[in-house]
Amino acid sequence: MPLNELAVPARVTGEKEVLRALERGTLRKLFVAMDSDPARLAPLLRKAEAAGVEVERTDSRVVLGRACAIDRSAMAAGLLR
Repeated sequence: MPLNELAVPARVTGEKEVLRALERGTLRKLFVAMDSDPARLAPLLRKAEAAGVEVERTDSRVVLGRACAIDRSAMAAGLLR
């Protein structure tokens, strides 16, 4: 899993920011942690599929948070266009 793609300034981290980017149509790629609550992941995955956004899955929220250079876990992150 190439999480090193998230080491760029043009990214969003967190459920709300990712959702906003999906709604605006500015998200290029979505990263989701599979140990997150499925009820909270489902809307993000549906919107990403509808928008034709590529989805990358990772096993752990902690790993995703570290890849985004934040000191918390992250359920979702994304790369902006």
